[in-house]
Amino acid sequence: MSDQVTITDIKMPFMSMVVFMVKVAIASIPAFIILSVIGTIVFGVLGAVMGTGHVEILTPQQF
Repeated sequence: MSDQVTITDIKMPFMSMVVFMVKVAIASIPAFIILSVIGTIVFGVLGAVMGTGHVEILTPQQF
């Protein structure tokens, strides 16, 4: 037996919704910073393990 619930409407004052969305936007900033740091570490480790990241710059005389 499964009882399913469907939400069709949310009654919320406009200013409360604005305040909520501002809080969500502010809360996403530290989350983005944390994910960026984690991604940088992961790709740095992968790059070091796989040996990528070394780019040889050719001078016109080496062509």
